[in-house]
Amino acid sequence: MSDRIHPYTRVVGAIIVPFLVAAFMLLYPLAATTDRFFAWTILPPITAMLLGSAYGGGIVFFVHVVRPNRWHAVRYGFPAVLLFSVLLAMATFIHLDRFHFGFLAFDVWVTLYVTTPFLVVAAMIVNRGEDSRRPAERDVALPGWVRLLLALIGLCSLAVGLVLFVAPQFGMSVWAWTLTPLTARVCGAILTLPGMVNLWMLRDARWSAFRQIFQAQLVGLGLILLALALRGGELLWTRPAAPVLVCGLVLSFIAYSALYIWAERRRPGHQRV
Repeated sequence: MSDRIHPYTRVVGAIIVPFLVAAFMLLYPLAATTDRFFAWTILPPITAMLLGSAYGGGIVFFVHVVRPNRWHAVRYGFPAVLLFSVLLAMATFIHLDRFHFGFLAFDVWVTLYVTTPFLVVAAMIVNRGEDSRRPAERDVALPGWVRLLLALIGLCSLAVGLVLFVAPQFGMSVWAWTLTPLTARVCGAILTLPGMVNLWMLRDARWSAFRQIFQAQLVGLGLILLALALRGGELLWTRPAAPVLVCGLVLSFIAYSALYIWAERRRPGHQRV
């Protein structure tokens, strides 16, 4: 087995990256202007920045897909992308009345989320069997307790995300800031991303299978924390979810960073100063 990324998959990644960059720019630095430039009006702006943070992490992930790389280093990100894109496609058609018909951004959004699930499934199929399951040359085996802990965190994130998506009214009543049914479902879809990745850690102990995906997750988490710092006034601190969410994100960023540094320092050939 070659452990290669199929050329088709690289092409898909190369197509997706520019859309992610454009969406990030519209949603993160221009979060307060979605009524004029995005596919639908997102209020409060912190929700737009949350979605933009997911796209920021997605840029890092798909750059790894496009560049010379091994399939096993990115494969566990694809099921997460598939679920995320399916949920956003469903949310779009459930709440179609909330979108800006006639806007180019709307046409691009619908086209992207109608086609992406099929493109991702095809990528998973053409790369099927490429992973030899052997450790990379400079690899580290993650301890079982670390993988179990991260899988449990991922399961919680996945469960909360699915509850938000299926029961948005419940999410609207408890979330850390004001949501609509559409944005509750979008926030739920975002929370499924780390959940779908972390659960695969129960199956695979290779750090090389998660290293580059963790880079994307750290970028996404860092952007979310920056958004919270910039838009903290939009948080509803009277709701218990606000401090829980903020503390959870901070602790997750610290834990992910610590694991990344720990694993990198144990990779064969790492230069210790």
